[in-house]
Amino acid sequence: MMNFVVKTIANAGALAVAVWLLDKITLTGDSTGKKIWALIVVALVFGLVNFLVKPIVKVLTFPLFILTLGLITLVVNALMLLLTSWLADKLDLSFHVEGFWTAVLGGLIISIVSWALHVVLPDED
Repeated sequence: MMNFVVKTIANAGALAVAVWLLDKITLTGDSTGKKIWALIVVALVFGLVNFLVKPIVKVLTFPLFILTLGLITLVVNALMLLLTSWLADKLDLSFHVEGFWTAVLGGLIISIVSWALHVVLPDED
């Protein structure tokens, strides 16, 4: 359970950095508390998308992973971020990613920040 909480906090932190750095990734809300709550829920959705959808996409695009020496990972991460944005819209959350290239850059930022936070935060159950 602790591992789940740590990963959710790391995802929320990484998403917050992407929102802060990129103008076309937006998180709106009336107050700071509502923004934090929306960010945590979006982090849960993002974690769920990465847990359920990303492995299927990786298996289906395995030849492209070999062909591009793994660079297709940037595209897959962008698609997962766009899917999260779409789901957030359907769930009436205030998170939006505008455009594919913004999603590519956002996915790169989220990957780097998430990796750094996983190094710092504990990873035990």
